[in-house]
Amino acid sequence: MVTPLPSTVAGTTVHETEVKRSRFVCRLAHVPDVVAADAVIAEVRKERWDARHHCVALVVGAGADQQRSSDDGEPSGTAGVPMLEVLRHRGLTDVVAVVSRYFGGVLLGAGGLVRAYTAAVVQTIDSAVVVRRELRDVVHITTSFAEAGRTENFVRSWSASHGGVLDQVSYGSTGAVLALLVRPDQTATLAADLAVMSGGTLHARVAEQRVVDLPATQRSG
Repeated sequence: MVTPLPSTVAGTTVHETEVKRSRFVCRLAHVPDVVAADAVIAEVRKERWDARHHCVALVVGAGADQQRSSDDGEPSGTAGVPMLEVLRHRGLTDVVAVVSRYFGGVLLGAGGLVRAYTAAVVQTIDSAVVVRRELRDVVHITTSFAEAGRTENFVRSWSASHGGVLDQVSYGSTGAVLALLVRPDQTATLAADLAVMSGGTLHARVAEQRVVDLPATQRSG
């Protein structure tokens, strides 16, 4: 079986909600690390300098191991933590959410704030492009110049039916190395099929494992 990993989002999505005349503008952005997340937060603070609060939740790392939140002056536990819980519940990582609140003159109370900040992030995720991630074996196949074309044709055909991806083809002084991204549960099948195709002269060698982004999908609301 393929190991499930946290998903992420593509690019940046901005969505606005309104609750009792208070405006909640959420910016949801893909970030590779905490430094990039902090840059997004600083950019939002500069761009929306007139907002009363800029509440934050972020999750980064392949295993969603770095997490942080901030209420930015809202009552403790009413903004950042609920926002972070949404990111956790949706299984996202490498993402930062910043919700800028423009106060509308009506107090919402603790429960109202939790609901408002939660809804702001939920609705923004629902508008975003979510990208699934999975672990892949990076498999190298070394072949001679004479066999490179036939081997590449085999790899492309095999990938089309087994969910693989030909990542790159590198040429050296003695031949070519084909790098293929393969589901871990399909690597043994590749090795066996390759052996049959080549009469046992070619071998599939796992060079490393890599987390890869799969085709993005629009998440329904």
